[in-house]
Amino acid sequence: MARLYRPLGLALGLALLAATLAGQASSNAAAKADPTPPKSAAANAAATPAAGGGYALGPGDELKISVWQEPNVSGTVPVRPDGKISLPLVGVITAAGLTPEQLQQLLTKRLTTYIDHPEVTVMVEKVVSRTFNVLGAVNKPGVFPLDKPTTVLDAIAAAGGFAQFAKKNKVYVLRKKPDGSRWIYPFDYPNVIKGHKPWQNVELLPEDTVVVPN
Repeated sequence: MARLYRPLGLALGLALLAATLAGQASSNAAAKADPTPPKSAAANAAATPAAGGGYALGPGDELKISVWQEPNVSGTVPVRPDGKISLPLVGVITAAGLTPEQLQQLLTKRLTTYIDHPEVTVMVEKVVSRTFNVLGAVNKPGVFPLDKPTTVLDAIAAAGGFAQFAKKNKVYVLRKKPDGSRWIYPFDYPNVIKGHKPWQNVELLPEDTVVVPN
């Protein structure tokens, strides 16, 4: 009987070994994959549009507020670090998180107490709260407003395109993590424009930096 158990034990051992090796191979393949980058909780919050859609105002943004035939109430005001603005008659009001249209409606409602049928217009003159950076071998490196959906390709175009010696297949995006460290995501321009790696053309979040080596 002992001779019958030995081959059976050996077969079971080989089966377990094969299963273990297969599991390791699967794990290694997954580790080498190039998944779409996960968004942190902070990144998701930054990317969330204002209620109803549209650009959400933020601290540092400069607003031009015009009330028809009321120059004393009109003017350019900044959104304070606490997200509020100050306006004659209206006083202090929270602007951060609202779209210009929503703020316009709120101001109209507040001014109705003092002005008959006020006609209010709110325009964003300068975007400061939501920006991205493009550095390296581009024609116009710098800081750009993130006032609309912007991909890596859009960012490179906004920076005037690649400079002469840009390493187009070595582009990458730097994104801040909640712990303060940086997450790096590659962008292979030659392959992306050929349609081979479309997932690399990610939509940028506030404070993202696109780096183009030379």
